[in-house]
Amino acid sequence: MKKFNKVMSVVMASAMAAALFAGCGNADAGTQAADSEPATESVASEAGGDSAAAGAFKIGGIGPTTGSAAVYGVAVQNAAQLAVDEINAAGGINGVPIEFKFEDDECDAEKSVNAYNTLKDWGMQMLMGTVTSGCSVAVSENTAQDNMFQLTPSGSSVDCVKYDNAFRVCFSDPNQGAASALYIGENAIASKIAVIYDSSDIYSSGIYEKFTAEAANQPFEIVSAEAFTADNKTDFSVQLQKAKDAGAELVFLPIYYTEASLILSQASTMGYSPIFFGCDGLDGILNVENFDTSLAEGVMLLTPFAADAEDELTKNFVTTYKEKFGDTPNQFAADAYDAIYAIKAAGEKAGITPDMDMSAICEAMKGAMTEITLDGLTGVGMTWDASGEPNKAPKAVQIKDGVYTAM
Repeated sequence: MKKFNKVMSVVMASAMAAALFAGCGNADAGTQAADSEPATESVASEAGGDSAAAGAFKIGGIGPTTGSAAVYGVAVQNAAQLAVDEINAAGGINGVPIEFKFEDDECDAEKSVNAYNTLKDWGMQMLMGTVTSGCSVAVSENTAQDNMFQLTPSGSSVDCVKYDNAFRVCFSDPNQGAASALYIGENAIASKIAVIYDSSDIYSSGIYEKFTAEAANQPFEIVSAEAFTADNKTDFSVQLQKAKDAGAELVFLPIYYTEASLILSQASTMGYSPIFFGCDGLDGILNVENFDTSLAEGVMLLTPFAADAEDELTKNFVTTYKEKFGDTPNQFAADAYDAIYAIKAAGEKAGITPDMDMSAICEAMKGAMTEITLDGLTGVGMTWDASGEPNKAPKAVQIKDGVYTAM
């Protein structure tokens, strides 16, 4: 953990422009989300009663519950409400219940800002959001101006936390590159590595740059590094052949799952079967239309959460989530659940009260976030520093028998 935190402190100094999605962009997610039939708004649980009249902390949430990225927003909304209900049932924050309200932004930056203003009119005192990076960056301009505490569960662009009032639960895009190299090296997964990345995409190129930088400290060699662009992302035969000729035992794919599915298919056709390792952009590869998912067997990806993990916190969370929402929670759900509990921990550390205005709460929360430690779904012993970045050990999953399995 100490070594990882040292790497992260270097990584956090980098700056990236905002990516649209939070780590990975699932363009086919909307149809999947429709089955869970979430409420468009979440309010205080029954345990909180008439919390607005009795005094409550008003926490807002913003994310896409409709549209192409709805699977992300629905998961965040559901898991956040689950955490709110648990906290209220246990007595709230400093004995005060939480009132929670979630607004849909359809993964549109302008609509996200409108949602923020709607929540402000409602009386929001803290923001858990937004879900996607582009929207989170846009809203952060407003939260910074208002001095409202903001904790994004899954906004991975560096710019999501460029102001001192903003924190995040997930790793930033470049952090994923350093963490991937660290994980591969410390676990001796391979000695010869090839990289195939999208040089036209900020998410992909940012991860690649930090992966390469950290690789210099690890006991493996990058024997091939080949790029593609948005204009040429269907034929990967040249990149794969160079990796194969160089003897790469592992191919690192800091890209999205659609292109990754093509790479796996083409590698199979040419008889090349290395280990494939990616980041959160690969989460979704098992749902690609017309893709032979057996080709994904053994694929590894860095992700903060695996639903089949055997620790008690994960098992209880997954069981309750399935019972309440009829679905298996994903990493966005886990990030949101941890976000609400981080707010609780920081709120109790800061001694905030519901009669404080949002700026006073923000000032108290900013200091408290750097003093708490949280054992959550996405990390044990998580801490935060004033940069807004989390410090936690990287986790990875591997696809086995068609499902993501914790490593």
